Amino acid sequence: MQIFAELIQRLDQSNKTGDKLEVLDWFFSNASEADSVWVIAIFSDRRPKRQITTRQLRNWCQEKAGIPDWLFEESYQTVGDLAETIALLLPFPTRTHSLSLTDWINWLQRLPSDEELKKQEILTAWDQFTSLERFVFNKLITGGFRIGVSQNLLIQALSKFTGLPQAQVAHRLMGNWNPAQISLQELLHPENREEDYSKPYPFFLAHPIEIGFLESSTVADWIAEWKWDGIRGQLIRRGQQSFIWSRGEELVNDKFPEILEFLDQLPDGTVLDGELLAFDKGSPLPFSLLQTRIGRKSVSKKILQEAPVSFIAFDLLEWGGKDLRNEPLFERKALLEELAQKANHPKFKLSEKLSFGSWEELARVRENARELQTEGLMLKKKDSAYETGRKRGAWWKWKLDPLHIDGVLIYAQKGHGRRADLFTDYTFGVWDGAVLVSFAKAYSGLTAAEIREVDTYVKKNTKEKFGPVRTVTPGLVFEIAFEGIQASPRHKSGIALRFPRIARWRKDKTIEQANSIEDLKALLP
Repeated sequence: MQIFAELIQRLDQSNKTGDKLEVLDWFFSNASEADSVWVIAIFSDRRPKRQITTRQLRNWCQEKAGIPDWLFEESYQTVGDLAETIALLLPFPTRTHSLSLTDWINWLQRLPSDEELKKQEILTAWDQFTSLERFVFNKLITGGFRIGVSQNLLIQALSKFTGLPQAQVAHRLMGNWNPAQISLQELLHPENREEDYSKPYPFFLAHPIEIGFLESSTVADWIAEWKWDGIRGQLIRRGQQSFIWSRGEELVNDKFPEILEFLDQLPDGTVLDGELLAFDKGSPLPFSLLQTRIGRKSVSKKILQEAPVSFIAFDLLEWGGKDLRNEPLFERKALLEELAQKANHPKFKLSEKLSFGSWEELARVRENARELQTEGLMLKKKDSAYETGRKRGAWWKWKLDPLHIDGVLIYAQKGHGRRADLFTDYTFGVWDGAVLVSFAKAYSGLTAAEIREVDTYVKKNTKEKFGPVRTVTPGLVFEIAFEGIQASPRHKSGIALRFPRIARWRKDKTIEQANSIEDLKALLP
């Protein structure tokens, strides 16, 4: 546990990629294989099953520390992180321990179901930890570590540690493996491991189109398709079994029964890449309909009718059990078209290849994207292989320019971690007559200096406090950029925005010059 706590601390103190890679290499070189597997799992979102609620942890901490609710709340708002707040408030430990990360995770999984017994176990554990160990222990219970370790960074570190190519490491980390039931050798060197039919391939991701690309590229070398606004996924048919994986490595078979129906009919040894899309009567539907599927344990007949889904295929990664990723795209596309014709299923559609003779002509086609419920265009080189991760050169996304609206800051909330003392999370309003009505939240887009300036304004102009939220005297105007807009009865404004963020601080505008709810509604499709 001590070495894991040191890993978290050193990663949190590192801002440079090279430093983080060095720290990860140090950990894998010094930790046990079992602890290494758990760290790989934790950093790739395979966390232990939660056994304790945050409310329980908070109550037990207050009882042990002997502090009232209001003092805990003030401490939490100052620190900005629940796990760290608890670690700081608890009394000094009276004991020590020598257990590993794996030992403690196994211990957490064996906690009794009785709440009082569970409380006593946690209090005993807290009494053995240093403050840093308490923090990481609490994080194991409550959720993710915000330390800037992406999946790509983890893959780079493991590639360096093992000597395996990054693409090979990325593929071996995919799929439905269980950190409690697999060794490091089996995970990274699985030659003798029983075949996992469900394992997807690492996704190939596109870069935003770069300035000068169109002027330097030959039209004839490229395929253009719509960039669909759905859930990226792989469909796998192997060993007479079917699997639907999202790009987030979630197995979503139960969310899309109609897709499983046609997947079960495909030949064995087939892997498709594409988009799960709300789709009906030949046209895409708003992404919000697709979201009704995601958060449900089971999909009712009503949901199936109200939010019909199709799979838009744009690549064939495996055919007849053969890995096609190194074959040129135009050959994979030709085989995919043959497969679609043979399958002939209404829920299985091909991503349309757009016709264009020049970049100017394609730019005019792109202008219709929002009307067609797409995000823009994808440009793919005809002879490109299917690579791993986000690589420049072969696939580009040419998204629509975002929509913009000017809103007034009306609520603010403190951030987390290093920004726990700053108000960084903002809610914005537009005018509905003489009243400002909230329409969007945004957490990014300002410089560090601007955040400090806004923070000063919020602290000087707070009207009311509602827990961690502050009502702010209207005075600041910001331009909010977003990718899409749709009607939403769940929101006070009746509007929901897609990916809102701060484009710029409009210091040149007064609050009276901010937009209205009518301006927002005029942008509805």
